[in-house]
Amino acid sequence: LTAKFMGVNPVIGLLGGSITMSGGHGTGAAWADIFKVAPYEFEAALEVAMACATFGLIAGGVIGGPVAHYLVKKYQLQLPSKDVVEEGLPKGFEKPEKERLITATSFVESLALIAISLLIGTLVSSYLKGSSFTLPTFVWCLFVGAVLRNVLSLTKVHQVFDREVSVLGNVSLSLFLAYALMTINLTQLVSLALPMLVILTIQVVLMVFFAIFVTFRFCGRDYDAAVLAAGHCGFGLGATPTAMANMQTVTQHYGMSHMAFIVVPLVGAFFIDLVNAIVISGVLKLPFF
Repeated sequence: LTAKFMGVNPVIGLLGGSITMSGGHGTGAAWADIFKVAPYEFEAALEVAMACATFGLIAGGVIGGPVAHYLVKKYQLQLPSKDVVEEGLPKGFEKPEKERLITATSFVESLALIAISLLIGTLVSSYLKGSSFTLPTFVWCLFVGAVLRNVLSLTKVHQVFDREVSVLGNVSLSLFLAYALMTINLTQLVSLALPMLVILTIQVVLMVFFAIFVTFRFCGRDYDAAVLAAGHCGFGLGATPTAMANMQTVTQHYGMSHMAFIVVPLVGAFFIDLVNAIVISGVLKLPFF
């Protein structure tokens, strides 16, 4: 709506919205390929997506900590006992201490699972192309990966090595970003700089208010809710790693929040991508697109 009000291509509003704010660089690039061709034919889609996603990562990391700090101080939230946590509970993402080693064998196993997810996801995407279930290929790959992981865990055939998969994902994302940034034409962003800045600023303001007045209240108005609000700022504007970094910063200062570290990875790394893809597909059916 903001893009339409400013008289620019409404696709810019989508790319500056949940596509990159919740999806990050990967989701932005996937949808940019769709927006470059008919019927949208927006040539600067990739440039806008990369710029918005980068802004979102930075903004999400900047506002998360202050939001949690504000909530803790304003509502005088009861903080967890650090002594009890240190002595009695195992340490996970909040305070990692012992880690399983990445070996050549486990690396190949994780890489094979990713390859299987990519292959099946690509085949499903090609089969459903042109139907009412048309979505970017990565969504189907993500869905296949989630099903594969849960089936393997349920049958106890294989235990997925989360940290190793994260390393593979980070390396792949770094290589992808290097390639994408080398191919974009930054001159196409000059005329779009002001509309993008307005849209992104509105996104940041809305995210802060939503985290404080919706996320915090809906999640219980306690310390766990404050940490969840910080995490929501991270993946609501950037990506799950930003959310994890926000929550680690908060928990290192105030104490552990195991509930937040269970909920945010599930929502920020899986559910939000599926829901986001459905929402975006629905918005694209609106008349002004």
